[in-house]
Amino acid sequence: MTTADLAADPAPAAAFARVRNLRVTFATPRGPVEAVRGLDLDVRPGQCVAIVGESGSGKSVTARALIGALSPNATLEADRLEINRQDLRRASQSQWRQVRGTHVGLVLQDALTSLDPLRPLGREVGEVLVTHRLVRGRRARRDRVIGLLRSVGIPQPEIRARQYSGQLSGGLRQRGLIASGLAGQPELLIADEPTTALDVTVQAQILELLAGEKARGTAILLISHDLAVVAQIADQILVMRHGQVLESGPAARVLARPRAAYTRQLLAAIPSGDSKGYRLAVTGAASDDAGEAGQAGPVTPPPVARQPLPPRSIAGGEPVIAVSGLRKDYRHGHAALRAVDDVTFSVAAGETLGLVGESGSGKTTVARIALGLLAPDAGQVRIAGTDWTQLSERQRRPHRRDIQLIAQDPLGSFDPRYTVRSIVAESLDAAGTPARERRDRVLEVLDLVRLGADYADRHPRSLSGGQRQRVSIARALAPRPKLLVADEPVSALDVSVQAQILDLLADLQAELGTAILFISHDLGVIHHVADRVLVMQRGQVVESGDVGTVFRRPSHPYTQELLRTRPALDRFGRGQAAQPDEPRAGTAASIADGF
Repeated sequence: MTTADLAADPAPAAAFARVRNLRVTFATPRGPVEAVRGLDLDVRPGQCVAIVGESGSGKSVTARALIGALSPNATLEADRLEINRQDLRRASQSQWRQVRGTHVGLVLQDALTSLDPLRPLGREVGEVLVTHRLVRGRRARRDRVIGLLRSVGIPQPEIRARQYSGQLSGGLRQRGLIASGLAGQPELLIADEPTTALDVTVQAQILELLAGEKARGTAILLISHDLAVVAQIADQILVMRHGQVLESGPAARVLARPRAAYTRQLLAAIPSGDSKGYRLAVTGAASDDAGEAGQAGPVTPPPVARQPLPPRSIAGGEPVIAVSGLRKDYRHGHAALRAVDDVTFSVAAGETLGLVGESGSGKTTVARIALGLLAPDAGQVRIAGTDWTQLSERQRRPHRRDIQLIAQDPLGSFDPRYTVRSIVAESLDAAGTPARERRDRVLEVLDLVRLGADYADRHPRSLSGGQRQRVSIARALAPRPKLLVADEPVSALDVSVQAQILDLLADLQAELGTAILFISHDLGVIHHVADRVLVMQRGQVVESGDVGTVFRRPSHPYTQELLRTRPALDRFGRGQAAQPDEPRAGTAASIADGF
């Protein structure tokens, strides 16, 4: 925190975790890299301190420094590093093991990879009890684990304790991680991106759970790139960039009256109905220097001006995709689960149709059917006038260039042995493009997604998350498709990278007239990008229509619940984002209208 914030601290001795001038440097083949520089931090019982920033800002490195889990090539220096008044600057691994689990609990982001797939949830949660010998006797440990699972809102905890991570939903897995973090009754809980990529209702449940722990006196350090999530629970916020704290202070002040240009840029990049029709990425705004964090700054900072997106037109006539009466059942023994039930929609050239709903609502099944990866039990899909569902795969192949996928996890969809050139050329090869045309088209689409020929011979692991997603978009655009199916394409990206990708898609759609089926759990993203929206629940479309109408005046109780539980900045107001005097059609007149 800044010197001014610390000076105003009424009870500095009460801090459970206290850090002064933290510096973390990594030794790399290219020389030392400073990941954290001069960070000050206090976290008190019953208080939530949030650290926000992009990937590479130093958020997670700071969290790992507080649990002694830095990699061997890291060097830690600090004027002060205390947890529960214990100086840990030169702590041995044995001392850190005494701190982890009992004094400090850790909740990681990706529960599916953080939980051991070969151990049932009960053993995962009970590991801390065994390691620190907190509860003796198998029956007593079982009762304690069941109580922990019940305390974090897991239904039927006796059954869930025997299940493996692959048998649990995302929300239940994340609750299981929180139960594991709380097993040793730690005074400090570090939650590193605990709600990223979760459905809005599951996000709300996790935040409510963390708020309950805070109310019981647990100190919480929340690591996140999502300012809307942070606004729900944080008391203090530190904004980090390139290893430095650019701004810090009470959440109400940082979110409503940000002093740092970078903070204002992050706030302006949050998609919503208010941002509709305007660019999210703000160029030249983040000009903060290392000294700005310690300056008082103006009471009313200059607003961040938004630039309008290029105009686009929605074509009339025959739609690019027309789906009617889709039905799909999955059978489990003698039982059947109806994953998709009588779904009908169409998307015109130049139009974006948003598809929202919780996990298990049927969104991805609809996308797989549209892509021809899954056969429906009933209904029809027509792509550019062709009856897609009646074709064999051999007959579909010449038409596959017309419909392309932008996947959620680009790295997982790439062959790691391939260069960017080979990855983009894959879709051209599948579409039957002659070899002599592929090279020129690959370079053409790399320019289109603002990468250029310099990236053609690089491998995916050498790229940032935003660059990988641009490669994924280039691969999808290479065969000149009529329809893009974007399945959660920005859910795991930082807000500023997300803004760049959404702006890019808008530019490409305006230039190429491509139809987009955009699937997301993020209601703000859908309101920003979509013209119309379909809301799915348990396989059915429960509400549909113009995105502004549906989100501002929802008629179905499920839609109302989704909108009610969404993370938003309404608690403290919003960072400044100036609009042109004449709002465009579909743009909210006031941020206070929410979505």
